[in-house]
Amino acid sequence: MAPGAAASPLVLRGTAANREPFPPRAIPTLDTARAGQGKAGPSVGGGAGLCPSPGTGAAGAGLPSAPLRVTHFRSNSSEMPETITSRDAARFPIVASCTLLGLYLFFKIFSQEYINLLLSMYFFVLGILALSHTISPMMNRFFPANFPNKQYQLLFTQGSGESKEEIVNYEFDTKDLVCLALSSVVGVWYLLRKHWIANNLFGLAFSLNGVELLHLNNVSTGCILLGGLFIYDVFWVFGTNVMVTVAKSFEAPIKLVFPQDLLEKGLDADNFAMLGLGDIVIPGIFIALLLRFDISLKKNTHTYFYTSFVAYIFGLGLTIFIMHIFKHAQPALLYLVPACIGFPLLVALAKGEVTEMFSYEESSTPKEAAGASKEEPTEASKKEK
Repeated sequence: MAPGAAASPLVLRGTAANREPFPPRAIPTLDTARAGQGKAGPSVGGGAGLCPSPGTGAAGAGLPSAPLRVTHFRSNSSEMPETITSRDAARFPIVASCTLLGLYLFFKIFSQEYINLLLSMYFFVLGILALSHTISPMMNRFFPANFPNKQYQLLFTQGSGESKEEIVNYEFDTKDLVCLALSSVVGVWYLLRKHWIANNLFGLAFSLNGVELLHLNNVSTGCILLGGLFIYDVFWVFGTNVMVTVAKSFEAPIKLVFPQDLLEKGLDADNFAMLGLGDIVIPGIFIALLLRFDISLKKNTHTYFYTSFVAYIFGLGLTIFIMHIFKHAQPALLYLVPACIGFPLLVALAKGEVTEMFSYEESSTPKEAAGASKEEPTEASKKEK
């Protein structure tokens, strides 16, 4: 805080439900300058499993060190999902490698029990917020029309007068509080039992938020990101035991686990294979880019989206097949990257649209345009004053 600047107290504002509602809610995100690395979880079942790879997707370092921040993500705001630049994409594998090695040394030097206790508390809070945001649209359908819904705003500012700076501005309503309460039940369940269903609920919430909040604006950047992580994944899985060691030591819901003894033990299964969330989010943001490219062609088809989606399923199936054949942890991106890039590229070659694909770039999205149109009169009014 700057000298002489005073931080205002947290302000909780409530309005009646019939008044003008706030814009769509702000959601918690990970600072993408420092997020993402190291999937982990229970021991990989049978000595084999889908190997973890870079975290919930962002250009940077480790999830344990990623600060939680509140970002306005509104349809009528100029604030955007975090855009991954080509520079971010190029340095991601380097920073992720440093983080992975750092986690490995941490687990070797310090007690695994205390590290995982700290991480459990961190992801307990983060998971509740992510799951609450994820289930909110679905839960809204179950509320009756006469539900007494009120709007609230959590505001935290720094300074005063013209130098006042907004630190936190979080808008929510009564329905959000209900979703938060339900998510807290899952959080307590995960914290006490570390049950694989609770783990997967949090993992899916992180994945959905990651794909929603991270943004590629051109295919070239996507290829750089996927290509760099391809090399990263192969090196740390086949070249050393670092990634597998961290994966087995790191107890946090940043992976999906699949019980291999589900038929024998039911919900009490304890023999798992796992898939790191990076293997979902990283290809996911590339597939989302291809969907936007489909829309830009204005042909009322989603050819590249469906092709890349099928490619992802094919790559994941091939990973599982190879894993069971060789009985060794496999870097999923080894198979996902060639499939997710290769299949759409072949389709583009067949349709003669390779140039269009690689020249496509999103200089402005609907949200940016809406934000710009909203800001213009504001700036004009300032000049008038």
